[in-house]
Amino acid sequence: QGPGLVGPLLVGLTFAKSLAFAKGIPFVPVNHLEGHLAANILEHPDLDKHHLTLIVSGGHTMLVDVETFGSYRVLGQTRDDAAGEAFDKVAKLMGLGYPGGAALNKLAQQGDPKYFRFPRAMRRQGYQFSYSGLKTAVAIYLDKLTPHEFEEHKADIAASFEEAVVDVLIEKTVKAATEYDIRHITISGGVAANTRLRERMNAQMSKIKRQLFFPSKELCTDNAAMIAAAGYLRYQESGPAELIANAIPNLKLN
Repeated sequence: QGPGLVGPLLVGLTFAKSLAFAKGIPFVPVNHLEGHLAANILEHPDLDKHHLTLIVSGGHTMLVDVETFGSYRVLGQTRDDAAGEAFDKVAKLMGLGYPGGAALNKLAQQGDPKYFRFPRAMRRQGYQFSYSGLKTAVAIYLDKLTPHEFEEHKADIAASFEEAVVDVLIEKTVKAATEYDIRHITISGGVAANTRLRERMNAQMSKIKRQLFFPSKELCTDNAAMIAAAGYLRYQESGPAELIANAIPNLKLN
């Protein structure tokens, strides 16, 4: 049902309505963001119903206090670019191909994350995020390099950019887990597959004695299993919906 681009949403929603009507089976609209939440619920049966989640993808970066599936409090989210969007845009600036985030992560593993300190935005603005300024800072830095300098240090640049993204994600997640005294923490969305984020978030959560859950990498990016899981959980919560449901491109998590 949403959020997303209205064209693809309408295609999927119309097909689902038609199939439900023709087969006489329940129709359950799904919030795409709940799909990311459900990926961890699907794979980790020991996950507390009340947990903190960081959804970090190409379209969203948000911290959510999950009281139980279907009951949420959004603590903060990006004011501009999502973290995954920043990964893809910087990968494009660096000519790394598609999928950009995965390519940049692979390159960064060969580099020095302390090579250059890119800006960390909104560190004192509660649980809000911003990545457009970081992307611009990388673009300006790249413009100053000769082709030889770029080739010599591109792994270091990738690692330094990645570190700037990950620093803020970890800092705000740790702060929220501590402030709200939440014991179970989940990370989901495409950026949850990032090896640096997994490694450093695990280390930080161990320090503050929190239990951290990631989906398998196959369930980090958009996939049918997480949507099916969200549909099942939503059906258990409120039953089937009427066939009059519309696509909602800016559907919120509530």
